[in-house]
Amino acid sequence: MSASTLSGKPARRFWGWGYLRDGLTEDELRGVHRLLAPLGPVGPALPEPQLADYALTPSRGRLPESLSALVSSTAYDRITHCYGKGFADVARMWMRHVPHAPDWVAFPRTEADITDVLDWASRSNVAVVPFGGGTSVVGGVEAAVGDGYAATLSLDLERFDQVLEVDTTSRAALVQAGVLGPDLEAKLRPHGLTLRHFPQSFEFSTLGGWIATRAGGHYAMQYTHIDDFVESTRTVTPAGVVETRRLPGSGAGPAPDRLIIGSEGTMGVITQAWMRLQSRPTFRASASVAFDDVIGAAACVRALSQSGLQPSNCRLLDAREVAFAGVGDRRSPTLVLGFESADHPLAAWMSRSLELVADHGGRWDPQAVAESMRPAGEQPAAHRSGAAGDWRNAFIRMPYWRDETTRLGAIFDTFESAITWDRFESFYDGVRRDVESAIERITGHASALSCRFTHVYPDGPAPYFTFLARGSSSGDIASALARWRDIKLACNEAVVRHGGTSTHHHAVGRDHRNAYEIEVPPLMRQAFAGAKSVLDPHGVMNPGVLFDPAGRAVGIRGVLEPVKGAPL
Repeated sequence: MSASTLSGKPARRFWGWGYLRDGLTEDELRGVHRLLAPLGPVGPALPEPQLADYALTPSRGRLPESLSALVSSTAYDRITHCYGKGFADVARMWMRHVPHAPDWVAFPRTEADITDVLDWASRSNVAVVPFGGGTSVVGGVEAAVGDGYAATLSLDLERFDQVLEVDTTSRAALVQAGVLGPDLEAKLRPHGLTLRHFPQSFEFSTLGGWIATRAGGHYAMQYTHIDDFVESTRTVTPAGVVETRRLPGSGAGPAPDRLIIGSEGTMGVITQAWMRLQSRPTFRASASVAFDDVIGAAACVRALSQSGLQPSNCRLLDAREVAFAGVGDRRSPTLVLGFESADHPLAAWMSRSLELVADHGGRWDPQAVAESMRPAGEQPAAHRSGAAGDWRNAFIRMPYWRDETTRLGAIFDTFESAITWDRFESFYDGVRRDVESAIERITGHASALSCRFTHVYPDGPAPYFTFLARGSSSGDIASALARWRDIKLACNEAVVRHGGTSTHHHAVGRDHRNAYEIEVPPLMRQAFAGAKSVLDPHGVMNPGVLFDPAGRAVGIRGVLEPVKGAPL
């Protein structure tokens, strides 16, 4: 029996997002059908998958007796570690299509166990895929490594789930990498501290996964990327253990942690990290601001980002996004603005921010703002009501909606990037034009992209696009998946061609690798591969993600496997 089945947590959907108990309500199901109505007829809802629906090939290779207590080959464990939680992953689960299921799933209890697993894998030519919480949306945990490996093993650190030490003086904690977001916050709460890192996947993702993928949290400014919180890391690689020194900062050459952060399981297995913490906030202030047009609203966000006021939330939604998410008046570009502090009231910060908002033609409800700044203990959770609350609810429930639209044969997905302010308007217009044109060409049906800013910096925003497209006229998921592949490649091309990054916080995985290879200079990719050859001399760690191991042509593979003769 796997560690997963012994965890005592509620049963999860192995084929999609979340817990079984947290499915869509009847009202939400009606909302899904209203959302899909402009696409025309959709397919009948497929029955929910059962384990018996999936045909698995027998596990390859022989497992040494010394690892038998750590490693599982049950159908449940192999299937639940097949994919992440992106559109293509969920579509293939609805299709009952698992051609690249890992042969084995390891649940180590100690670093010595990890070392034993990596030693065996290196000797036996077994590819090892660190799983994290399995919430990757970019093909980052899929065991699609080609025929050059004898077998594949998914490595799950769910037993590494403790906060080992808390330093209240320095406001930091030593945390094991397999801890899930809610469990981490629960363990920090008695100390009055928080990591304050809340990605959309927070409930089901792990600290190690956040570090490995350079995850971005919910907060729009100030401390938002996991990079900002990492004080030191400890990583078990096939060549040995790499532990960095715990320091507030250092100028001693290139920072070793920067090689680990964002390495996506290609260098080794992150087992623990010292993380910078913050005191839990007791003061909050929020405002919902409507604008006449998104470009004027973006100018306001730029002014806020360069003001030094550092709002915790500065999330701009364009007109299509507010209509889609049911925010505000459902038609005006809307800025969700918020502040929080553990130290001081925020009236002065909000007052100055609203002066900047007024300078750019924004409109807000003064009474709602005043209500949001009532003393701690008297606040009516203003940050969870109004436009901010509407957005938060839509944000949390969106993966459940995506699962259901996929089940009906539609394509509902997102992609994200970042761009400097001087190029934002042309980027926004160009990406929307190019991707909308591609979707119409691929599906034969028009689709409008919506956009929001997930994060904002003094030198530019991180635009996040959402689209809904017809999968097929009959609701066939296989046809929808084929169309999604072409749309995804068009999205990758558009964001890079218009000057943005291939990914701001979703990571590279396999789905963004063709764009990543354009974005990152070839010499640097060779340098990264050289570092991998030292830490992982046999090239067994997550091959094909980010880059191929030296001397081994893996390629992208997975759902974006290029056709023969096509460039990567």
